[in-house]
Amino acid sequence: MRLFIFGLGYTATRLATALEARGWHVGGATRETFANRAHDIATATHILSSVPPTEIDPVLETYREQLAASGKWLGYLSSTGVYGDTGGAWVDESAPTGTGRRAARTAADAAWLALGARVFRLPGIYGPGRSALDRVPERLVDARGQVFSRIHVDDIVSGVIAGFDGPPGAYNLADDEPAPQAEIIVHACRLTGRPVPPLVPLADADLSPQARAFYAENRRVSNLKAKRVLGWRPRYANYRLGLRALSATTSPATTSTEPAPAIGDQR
Repeated sequence: MRLFIFGLGYTATRLATALEARGWHVGGATRETFANRAHDIATATHILSSVPPTEIDPVLETYREQLAASGKWLGYLSSTGVYGDTGGAWVDESAPTGTGRRAARTAADAAWLALGARVFRLPGIYGPGRSALDRVPERLVDARGQVFSRIHVDDIVSGVIAGFDGPPGAYNLADDEPAPQAEIIVHACRLTGRPVPPLVPLADADLSPQARAFYAENRRVSNLKAKRVLGWRPRYANYRLGLRALSATTSPATTSTEPAPAIGDQR
């Protein structure tokens, strides 16, 4: 089996390592090395893109016709940001997309679905070297009633692998327990014995535009379709299980002056 990956970022590299351990041949390209990949597409059995769009999706811009004609398994790492703000309500794959701030991501998501891909919609990603255990803000944002979904990187890996045998379509890969971001940081501090940062009301927090956009959305992401159709279950069903596993191997945390989310959603 041969997987070719466009975009060898944090999550895709983790997937490549897991598959190589199973005897797969895995190749990949960064954004800087996308050119002349027709042979890689032709010889792969599976093709995955983890490349976020700018104004356009660079993979589809170059290889859309070849991918459409390839007959290969296609996968795309998208974002639950395509759902926009739901006011804290649960959202599943039947919900409309395109109401949020990620118009380019929504367009790419739809284009990959049109090619017959398995589109994995991901919330905030955390894992080794990239969690609330590693980066502690100087302040916690008090965003009352606001919750977010998240996913351990290894649960994304198992979800994509489960998707190898699943039908095309969109799949939310998220844990079972959406929670406020401040709650996660408090728990991380307790695990490591660090003091809990002071709480600052959202209105008084000096946030960057990126962080303010994060707090402008509020939703709970349902993972029931992936469980039902793919037979997938997250090993780390909530942030407590995930952080507990990470705490055994995490180095001392750094401190950030930005009271932004400690868990990002970059692929």
